[in-house]
Amino acid sequence: MAPAYCSSSDFSNGIDAPSNGDGCVETARGTKTMTIGTMGHPGRAKPLESGDLEHCLQLDQSCLGGIWSRSHWQTELADPHRPGMGIWLGASPNPQVLGAMASGWLVVDELHITLVAVAPQQRRRGLGCQVLGALLELGKGQGALQATLEVACGNLAAVALYRRLGFRDAGIRRGYYRNGDDALIQWVSL
Repeated sequence: MAPAYCSSSDFSNGIDAPSNGDGCVETARGTKTMTIGTMGHPGRAKPLESGDLEHCLQLDQSCLGGIWSRSHWQTELADPHRPGMGIWLGASPNPQVLGAMASGWLVVDELHITLVAVAPQQRRRGLGCQVLGALLELGKGQGALQATLEVACGNLAAVALYRRLGFRDAGIRRGYYRNGDDALIQWVSL
């Protein structure tokens, strides 16, 4: 199953369409798309760059407790084989708030998703679907034929989001997380 990507033509005013909570919606034509805006303020997807370091550190801290150090983020943002996408919110033309981000590693023809984060105050508005869809498109454009990720078995919202984007379970990593939780291994063809 191919992943779903943004289609701005499905929304007349850039405001979130009704969704089931993960941001992916069914259009009248029956195609899966995802929301483009949030609370009337369209988000803008763009690749993450070295200049985005402080924003990435802040979002990592607020969403994930700071799982990556400053030096790790510097490496992620500088390496062209580690693509990242951000959704920037705020007034155009230069939105200043990083509302969501997703990162991965390109390994031969595979995109390994390493991080997906959405600001706590921006959740359930479609940004997770938008940012991950943008990262999948970027990876595909850089030669990835498949994408993979691990997700905590108990993280039902994330599992549902990834399934809507076409990811399917391929196995389990027992005790993968620091707290001992198992991880589902998921894959999608691009």
